Amino acid sequence: MAHIKTAISLDPVLFEKAQLLSQHLRVSRSQLFAQALEDFLRQHENQQLLAQINRAHSDTPDRMEQSRLKRMRRKYRQRLQAERQW
Repeated sequence: MAHIKTAISLDPVLFEKAQLLSQHLRVSRSQLFAQALEDFLRQHENQQLLAQINRAHSDTPDRMEQSRLKRMRRKYRQRLQAERQW
């Protein structure tokens, strides 16, 4: 896999922390930054997916869904009543 070189500007304290962590983990700074970016992107994608799921479930049921829910509740109630009669 080909790699692309890039330059970034960091606060000196952040750079030093990254340097120490890369040494502690025995990976290059490039590997550390690449892993950190992958983790950040994955987290961002997960947040986007969760937002989409929440939007999909936030709408109110339409008439057909309401009717279906009413029938389901009725059947469930009937089953419970039948079980109580035993």
